[in-house]
Amino acid sequence: MLRVGLTGGIGSGKSAVAARLAERGAVVIDADQVAREVVAPGTDGLIEIVAAFSDAVLDADGALDRAALGAVVFADADARRRLEAIVHPRVRARTAELIAAAAPDAIVVNDVPLLVETGLAPTYHLVVVVQTAAPIRLERLARDRGMSRAEAERRIAAQADDARRRAAADVVLTNDDSLTALHDAVDALWRQRLRPYEDNLRQRRVIPPSRRAPAEADASWPEQYARLAARIRHALGAEALRIDHIGATAVPGLAAQDVIDIQVAVSSLADADGALADRLAGAGFPRVPGEWWDDPRPAGRARWRKRLHGSADPARPVRLHVRVADSPGWRYALLMRDHLRADPDQRSAYLLLKRDLVDAAPEAGDSGTARDPWFDEEYLRAEQWAAQTDWRP
Repeated sequence: MLRVGLTGGIGSGKSAVAARLAERGAVVIDADQVAREVVAPGTDGLIEIVAAFSDAVLDADGALDRAALGAVVFADADARRRLEAIVHPRVRARTAELIAAAAPDAIVVNDVPLLVETGLAPTYHLVVVVQTAAPIRLERLARDRGMSRAEAERRIAAQADDARRRAAADVVLTNDDSLTALHDAVDALWRQRLRPYEDNLRQRRVIPPSRRAPAEADASWPEQYARLAARIRHALGAEALRIDHIGATAVPGLAAQDVIDIQVAVSSLADADGALADRLAGAGFPRVPGEWWDDPRPAGRARWRKRLHGSADPARPVRLHVRVADSPGWRYALLMRDHLRADPDQRSAYLLLKRDLVDAAPEAGDSGTARDPWFDEEYLRAEQWAAQTDWRP
């Protein structure tokens, strides 16, 4: 099932987004609510907290006094770690139970205030961040929660800043306008991205990259790659010997088709099948059917075999090349990327060639090593450059 991480700073309107997604049909799991549930009166969690911090953290009714507990752990890192060791495993276990109880075609939204701070972004198929200008947040916190300005500013400063949250976000919902405008944005996200993504994920369907001519370079491509690579690394663990951003979008300033090319190195192509392929599909990167290879450099040698995966996310096309570590195809992808990064003249020549290939036969550009003499010539230039610079992959 599709798992979406939802986060945003205090006062951003994250709860309004969660409520609207629930209205659309999402299964919303509120991390704060789960955290309260696992330490409710009578639970093992509360018993363990009392054992660790005494009954001074209980109120008159025997429930957890959060203010009293906060006073104990706020300035004491060791105490905070003891509390986290009690609460976090129980929250994870309860969250897993709620996810397991959802329907197979559910869109599960985890509403997690500290998603970025706790490093959870790679565990989701998509991260949605609600962002609101600081003056509006301060106004809302004063109006809706009765906070003083000093307290509201302290709360905001204690969380990740907007730049850090944006870096983790696949989707940013700006909530500086009316509630109606926010609902419209959530509805569009649900209709255009979440529902199709869930269906593609369940069906293991790959979104084909666009065959349009190269567009202007996008400065966010490396950041987008980093998010995708973190998900792949989370899904594969040590089985991915190395993960790299390759292809045109890995060359700064180069116009390219809006497709993120990623290379995953494995020990053997047999390792790329079975469980590894299933884990990639589960993470949102299904296998592309058929046999795949790269044309060898120089021409005339045996084909460089690989496995090819794509993306189930309708808004983020990906070509994920699974190649054997240290194989000729693996090395060539890194060599060509690094040579183009170093040689502006060849970047220009490569861009002109790619545009001609798209105009003449769009499918020729799909593998990144189209059958054209320029690639053999570029291979020789790149090898000379590698020898001169002592380049290593």
